[in-house]
Amino acid sequence: MALGFGIIGCGMIAGFHARAIAEISGAELVACQSRRLEAAQEFAQENGGTAYASVDELLTDPAVNIVTICTPSGAHLDPAVAAANAGKHVIVEKPLEITLKRCDEIIDACNANNVTLSTIFPSRFHDSSQLLKTAIDEGRFGTLTLGDAYVKWFRTQEYYDSGQWRGTWDLDGGGALMNQAIHSVDLLTWLMGPVVEISAQTATLAHERIEVEDVATASLKFANGALGVIEASTAAFPGMLKKIEIHGNQGSVVIEEEDIKTWAFAEMTAQDNEIARKYASMTDTGGGAADPAAIGHAAHAKQFRDVIEAIENGEPLSVDGAEGRRSVEIILAIYKAAETGRTIQLPLERDPELKAKSDA
Repeated sequence: MALGFGIIGCGMIAGFHARAIAEISGAELVACQSRRLEAAQEFAQENGGTAYASVDELLTDPAVNIVTICTPSGAHLDPAVAAANAGKHVIVEKPLEITLKRCDEIIDACNANNVTLSTIFPSRFHDSSQLLKTAIDEGRFGTLTLGDAYVKWFRTQEYYDSGQWRGTWDLDGGGALMNQAIHSVDLLTWLMGPVVEISAQTATLAHERIEVEDVATASLKFANGALGVIEASTAAFPGMLKKIEIHGNQGSVVIEEEDIKTWAFAEMTAQDNEIARKYASMTDTGGGAADPAAIGHAAHAKQFRDVIEAIENGEPLSVDGAEGRRSVEIILAIYKAAETGRTIQLPLERDPELKAKSDA
């Protein structure tokens, strides 16, 4: 029997969820909901399922087993908690939410109702990312020394003007970091381990009528002693593929989107040479660097399968609520470090009070 999916929020990213669900054996899109019933009806006509005018109506549909939340970032809390309270498993698009308190409310609701919670971070499911994680876990880098993430993307002014929520603290939760670079923030801390110290700078340099940053740089210290850098922008024309660099005294790996650009270890094997050859040109989209719709849905499908296996077979979940919370905490610490000019220690005891947000 197929597990029924319901999608809440029928914007651009919901289409990628629908296409991913359609490719999974044992999964079916059975419902969708939008603030405008007409939008839900158009989405259902294109992708299947029943269109609902309200979240409550969708959650009373017994065919819905799993709900995916595709609303703006700062509007994830209410539908996620409602879904958990209705006994539905929950998948939330990144970020899990825009404050730690709101993240914790979602996590607590899912725990209280014994339902699965996953945060969407499809970059973890690329083959190149999985190979890199395995190499780290096997100790092939020796002593990890540097872990860097670069997200130099481009968004037009029209992009920000296209939705009232874009570029706002209340619904976007931040700018180039919280909306775009969070995928790489998650990937970096998944690979390198916890971040314990952050200093940073942010700025709004190239866009008008937005409250949030379009440029950010941060210097990190990881719990293992390694250092790192995060650079993020939506003002780097024409937009470049996101890049992760991991270095140690016995190895270095550089990945652009899905492509392995460097795969070098002190003790190379025949398999290493095959990996470097096979994964040199895997990326077949723009990676979202200049066009947010220029992404694929294959990694979303892999993550949805991961959730289904956790539900049906009790398999460990790759990206749970706590994992989703971690990248939000790092980004909030970057914002606080940039605002105060101080070095911020992690973990944070509570949500930082951001002057920029209170002034917005």
